[in-house]
Amino acid sequence: MMNLRTLDLNLLTVLDALLDEAHVSRAALRLNMSQPAVSNALQRCRDLFGDPLLIRGRGVMYRTPKAEALRAPLKSLLLDVVHLIDPPQIDPKDVTQVIRITTADDPMAILAGPLTAALRASAPGITVVFQPWHGAHVSLRQLRDGDADLAISVFSGDIEDIDTVTLIEEDYVVAMRADHPAARSFDLDVWLDWPHVLVSGQGSLRSPLDATLRSMGRSRQVGVVVPSFQMIPRILAGSDFMAMVPRHSMALHDRANLRCFAPPVPVDGFPLHLAWHKRRSADVGLRHVAEVIGTIFGDLKAVLADQQG
Repeated sequence: MMNLRTLDLNLLTVLDALLDEAHVSRAALRLNMSQPAVSNALQRCRDLFGDPLLIRGRGVMYRTPKAEALRAPLKSLLLDVVHLIDPPQIDPKDVTQVIRITTADDPMAILAGPLTAALRASAPGITVVFQPWHGAHVSLRQLRDGDADLAISVFSGDIEDIDTVTLIEEDYVVAMRADHPAARSFDLDVWLDWPHVLVSGQGSLRSPLDATLRSMGRSRQVGVVVPSFQMIPRILAGSDFMAMVPRHSMALHDRANLRCFAPPVPVDGFPLHLAWHKRRSADVGLRHVAEVIGTIFGDLKAVLADQQG
């Protein structure tokens, strides 16, 4: 049995040219090699295959039956090697795939419509499945176990085996209905005079904001707790409640019915990340969906910038 470790693939490239040209000089010119080097390679090929391969006639060379039989398989082999090292580009339109995205309700609400429309045009064979949200740690486990393809959340620092990109740098605004009495003169005291909507997936009546207020000797009244930011605009529209919400989530709603103000106390924002497992980095369908998601959030940033301008 041949020891493949001793096989020089360059030799097969020379043989391919020799069998095409059936002429040492023309093969040398095609390969940009010297004629003696190509002649030497031909001899090595003869030794490798145990066949003359090319036989001299009257001013020409003839392929042996063995050489003729080698031509097609040799070209296929060399093409496979090229595709292995430098794979051809695959058009996303030709991809048929299911991409499972794990994310909370707010990014899902931002993405679902635009992502579906964009993929329908650019990659109709890709089906997106939005999966229930169970927290950032669970989503990372899902990526590692192959139970999710993409995850959108706040991920801190470098994560082993996981690639991340930042979609947006999020900050908060205080939202209320447009004709709320507090909108006429909004400040800390006015803000604390009115009941607040709090978002908590666990039904908690407190958040880190309450600790900040407590350190200032102040407190707020929580009037209602809901599990989703997307429930807030309707609550605000029909009440005197206020709510602190991520700025980008407000871009989904009719701003004519709402007023937004900068928080009257320091509130840290957060980066929103898109993540996938490193082993999926060459996945054409996944990368396409990731690029579309990045574009959607980029467009959203531009819209908010125009609104603020």
